[in-house]
Amino acid sequence: MTIRTVGVVGAGQMGNGIAHVMALAGYEVRLNDISSEALYASLDLIGRNLERQMKRATITDADRVAALARIATTTELADLGSSDLVIEAATENEDVKHRIFAGLAPHLGPETILTTNTSSISITRLASRTDRPEKFMGFHFMNPVPVMKLVELIRGIATDQATFDACAGVVERLGKTAATATDYPAFIVNRLLIPMVNEAVYALFEGVGDVRSIDMAMRLGANHPMGPLELADFIGLDTCLAIMNVLYDGLADSKYRPCPLLVKYVEAGWLGRKAGRGFYDYRGDEPVPSR
Repeated sequence: MTIRTVGVVGAGQMGNGIAHVMALAGYEVRLNDISSEALYASLDLIGRNLERQMKRATITDADRVAALARIATTTELADLGSSDLVIEAATENEDVKHRIFAGLAPHLGPETILTTNTSSISITRLASRTDRPEKFMGFHFMNPVPVMKLVELIRGIATDQATFDACAGVVERLGKTAATATDYPAFIVNRLLIPMVNEAVYALFEGVGDVRSIDMAMRLGANHPMGPLELADFIGLDTCLAIMNVLYDGLADSKYRPCPLLVKYVEAGWLGRKAGRGFYDYRGDEPVPSR
C-alpha cells in the first residue's frame, strides 16, 4: 500500500503535531476539526513550530514553506474520504471515536487505512465497529509529536500484515522509531507511565510530599526530565484520568484505581496547562503549585 495523502481528525494538541510531521515528511495532509477556530489556531501553531525548527537549523525555509503548503483544512469529515491513511486524534472518549469512524465510513475508498491515536482504548473494539477491521490499527504518537521519536503501533486482532507494514513504513519515513504493542489496555508507554503519575497524585493526596517536593524528587532523584505532577499537567489531567479508568476497567486490578484527588481536579475543571490550572497554577508569570 502506497501512502501519499493523510487525513487527520482533530486539530488539538496531538492532531496539529501529527499534521506538522506528516507535511514535513512530504505527505499531503487534510486536517479536520468541527471548529474553524481550532483549525485556524492549529495552522498558526504549526507555522510557529516550523519557524522554531528553521531557526534551530533542523529544517530550511524551503522545507517550512513546502510543509505549510501541503496542509489543507476542513470542517467536513467527508473531505478526508479520499485519503490513503486516516489518523483519528480526537478526544480520549470511545463514544466520540465511534461517531467519527461512523461519519467517515460512507466516504472512504476501499483501500483507505483507518488508524487511531488513542493512548489506551481497545483497538480491536474500535475496529469491530467499522467496515474494515483488517485495515484498522493503533497509531499512537507521543506528545509533543514533532519532538518525540517514538510511535506505538498497535494491531487489533483483525489487523492484516499489509496494513501494519504500510503504517510501519510511514513511521520510518517520519524519521521516528516504532514500538510494536499488543492490544491490551494502555499499551506499553501509558501502561507504565500513567500509573506512576497516579501514584504521585496519591503521594500528594496522602501528604507524603507537596507538589514541589514530589516533582523535585523525581527530577533530581530519578533523573526524569520533568516531575510526574508537572507531566500530568502537560498531558492533561482529564486524559490521565481517562487512561486510569481504562486500566481499572480493563484489568480489574485495584492497583489501577484512580486517585480521588485526580478525580476532584478533573471535576473542578483544573485540567492542567490547557486550562491554566492543574497541580500548578499557570495564570501568572511563573507556574505556582496549586496546593
